[in-house]
Amino acid sequence: MTPKILLVDDEERFRTTLGKMLRAQGLEVTTLGSGREALDELHQNAYDVMVLDVRMPEMNGIATLTEIKKIAPHLEVIILTGHASMDAAVEIMSLGGYDYLLKPCPVEDLLAKIESAYERKITREGKVEGKG
Repeated sequence: MTPKILLVDDEERFRTTLGKMLRAQGLEVTTLGSGREALDELHQNAYDVMVLDVRMPEMNGIATLTEIKKIAPHLEVIILTGHASMDAAVEIMSLGGYDYLLKPCPVEDLLAKIESAYERKITREGKVEGKG
């Protein structure tokens, strides 16, 4: 089964390029430009893994992650950041983020994170539903 990916980044060129690269790997990808759009989308559709930028205008990735976990607690969220700090990493993980990667990152690294996040989501859902 192919994971459904939601890619959220305010940089249009980055978002478009990364979306194409992930689709070329056979993933089903929806791209959006803001945290608000992502929250609206999650009220309408289910996703397996979200790739979320930290630095966005209006609503940053940390605030978005906090809201996402209220709407879709099983959604695995991979944070992309151009500005890594230990404090941000700790905060992301404590809020339920799956992992984080530095931008720009090799597509192979992101694909590996998506795959492991998807596996974790499937395992968690199986346990929750009494299948595991």
